[in-house]
Amino acid sequence: MKRNLRIFFVICALTFVSLFIALPDKYQNWQKPQLNFNFLGKTISFNPQLKQGLDIQGGMQVVLQAQMGNIAPEDREQAIQSAREIILRRVDMYGINEPVVQTAKMGEDYRIIVELAGVSDANQALQLVGSTAQLEFKLQNEELASLPEATQSAFLWLQSFEGTGLTGKNLKRSQVQFDQQTNEPVISLEFDDEGTKLFAQVTQANIDRVLAIFIDGFPLTLPKINSAILNGRAQLSGSFTLEEAKNLNIQLNAGALPVPIKVLEQKQIGASLGQESVQKSVKAGLVGIILVMLFMTAYYGFKGLLASVGLVIYAILTVAIYKLLGVVLTLPGIAGLLLSVGMAVDANILIFERMKEELKSGKPLAQALELGFGRSFDSIKDANLATIMTALVLINPLDFSFLPTSGLVRGFGVTLLIGVLISLFTGVIVTRNLLRVFLLNRRKI
Repeated sequence: MKRNLRIFFVICALTFVSLFIALPDKYQNWQKPQLNFNFLGKTISFNPQLKQGLDIQGGMQVVLQAQMGNIAPEDREQAIQSAREIILRRVDMYGINEPVVQTAKMGEDYRIIVELAGVSDANQALQLVGSTAQLEFKLQNEELASLPEATQSAFLWLQSFEGTGLTGKNLKRSQVQFDQQTNEPVISLEFDDEGTKLFAQVTQANIDRVLAIFIDGFPLTLPKINSAILNGRAQLSGSFTLEEAKNLNIQLNAGALPVPIKVLEQKQIGASLGQESVQKSVKAGLVGIILVMLFMTAYYGFKGLLASVGLVIYAILTVAIYKLLGVVLTLPGIAGLLLSVGMAVDANILIFERMKEELKSGKPLAQALELGFGRSFDSIKDANLATIMTALVLINPLDFSFLPTSGLVRGFGVTLLIGVLISLFTGVIVTRNLLRVFLLNRRKI
């Protein structure tokens, strides 16, 4: 019993912390207290928010078609991925919350679907995503670079770089390789004939100067010229991690393989319809949960009441985890959440029915309780495992082209997966502990 009480208090503490996180910042005249921490002289604010998707918050959806006519067939897959990365980088730098940028291929038709939540200006959206990435190689002006730091600004620093005439159109491709001596990842650059001549001239005349690589007007990397390179093949090194090297390679190829973009469709999605649907979904969910709790209490008595408490804990934990993990909530995601409530109740029904059978066979309550949980767990595990596998297929974490790629479908899968995992915790561990602490003691009294 002492062990059960310790677990019970841990569950209570977890529930109260989760409840604080799950509560809205403001409701009518009530304001939730803000948590601020001082760490190494810096104030850190802990205030996770429930993020809303495009269908709830409203915004713009733009469908782009990549013009692959001038791209070699073997380079097209990398070109579309490079275009996706550069568009994602643009909207991230602009500060748009939770952008969704996905690629789709239908035969030889390559498309990019961009969802920008909170953006209402169509011109702004097209300016962000509709132009081809511009890659430039610029030399740093040593006189401007040598100015005291106090007199420099970000603008002046950017102005200290001068064009060389070498651009992304001269770069055939970049690749991630490994240094044969250090075994560290490096990036190899290969220029075309014109680029080879320009690069040779620049490197011969500017040894030990910084030759920065700019993309869309911002510096991507700042390598220094160590020697003259006459064969059009250069190597970028700098203690990259493999992930850093891959990301830099993708962005370089966005300029090395410029893909003309054609806007196929742009659609503005209003927030009013989404907000109305959310309100109706929340009401429907609350009504459903209350009806389930009434049914469980009426049919299973005190056991059903304890299971209903577990269901409330499940709802609190779910919202808190959504906020902590930054899950973007969409209308299909809300459907996944409500569906997982049914999974949580289903586990309790299996357990209670198994307990009934054990009690009918003459087992004492404590033994029937343990056997009910133990012998029904295989069925619960198999049912939930099948749902988890289905959710993973919908999420498509490895971006397989033959699986769903829609953000809305993935949102449904994410909330379903989280809901099922939490329902396993509350249905098996939380409800079991509540029954051990309250049901057995109630019978003893």
